[in-house]
Amino acid sequence: MSGTIAVRGAKNHALKIIPAAFLSQEKTIISNVPQVEDVLRMLEIVKSLGGQIENKGNNTISILPPKKFNGQLSRKLVPKLRASLVLLGPLLVRYKKVSLPHPGGCNLGKRPINFFIDGFKALGAKVEYKKDAYIFSANKGLKGTKFIFPHISVTGTETIMLAAVLAKGKTILINAACEPEIKELADYLNSVGAKIKGAGTHTIEIDGVKALSGGKVKVMPDRIEAGSFTILAAATKSHLKIIDCHPEQLDVLLKILEAIGVKTKTGKNYIEVFPAKKLLAHDIITHEYPGFATDLQAPMTVLLTQAHGQSVVRETIYEGRLFYTDILNGLGAKISLLTPFRALVHGPTPLKGKEVVSPDIRAGIAMVIAGLIAVGTTEINNIYQIDRGYEEIDKRLAAVGAKIKRIHS
Repeated sequence: MSGTIAVRGAKNHALKIIPAAFLSQEKTIISNVPQVEDVLRMLEIVKSLGGQIENKGNNTISILPPKKFNGQLSRKLVPKLRASLVLLGPLLVRYKKVSLPHPGGCNLGKRPINFFIDGFKALGAKVEYKKDAYIFSANKGLKGTKFIFPHISVTGTETIMLAAVLAKGKTILINAACEPEIKELADYLNSVGAKIKGAGTHTIEIDGVKALSGGKVKVMPDRIEAGSFTILAAATKSHLKIIDCHPEQLDVLLKILEAIGVKTKTGKNYIEVFPAKKLLAHDIITHEYPGFATDLQAPMTVLLTQAHGQSVVRETIYEGRLFYTDILNGLGAKISLLTPFRALVHGPTPLKGKEVVSPDIRAGIAMVIAGLIAVGTTEINNIYQIDRGYEEIDKRLAAVGAKIKRIHS
């Protein structure tokens, strides 16, 4: 493979900007919106609760929230999308009551929402559980508070931050996540009238305001997609240039690739990857930003199957995120799952194509990378999981030389 591939808008940024539109009574215009399944599900939820969405072309949309909302989030759509949680804050502070079915996504999405509930209770909301739904109410509005996250959570930080923007008084979030998407979200909110300090650090202060105006915002480049393409280039020993990205957000990944034997060159908005003669084993430990991203763990594990020596992959964020390694073993990899959080990768091992299933969004792109380096044909089923986060992945990879085609949607 060779050529140039552009990074699309960040799914994990778009999924937070869209709910943020409900903090204003005016129109919000969002550009560089990725056309991925998770974002499309979020927009379906917005329509289902009365929001007006206008497609302005060139991946740009406008959102106008409804004047009234009956408080019922869709029992059909919400279980499909974990990020539907982020709607809670803006809807609760604007409309005073929200009924939320348990949010879903992939298997990794079916996680407890305890500290989301604790956060809203700390802000003064009442929470009940009735008929398979959580009922949040705040008839007198939300009040600022000091809230300490029991563990770092990106979605938790964004959700509570959005709720606190229109709460009365000051809110202080302790042990907040530092991901770039959080700072980008805060910067936009501040541009339309919010008062947020410290986003991008572990302590965020929010002084509540009465209202936000409408505004324009561009979705940031997807750092996970950029990282996935970088690893893909290294694994396939391709000369690829990944453009429209922020290389500084992938410093840890690039440092690890250097140690593995992969030469890269970076500019202001690109990463160029050169074919490596020999890949060397390297241990990986996932960590919250700016550490090695858990969302890049599966693609990196595929790369390590082609490295000389033994590598230990340690997952510290999500339990069960290494279970896809059984699928890689079916392709010929030699990976020993030591615990649900730790795997030993023996390399290099040639992979052979076969029929596989995409278990979740990030393991899905790992299967694509594995298929590209495997001898023979690999058929990937359940590609909805891949389409959740990677826009037109088949067409874009084919354009730089991959032999990949979509058989069924």
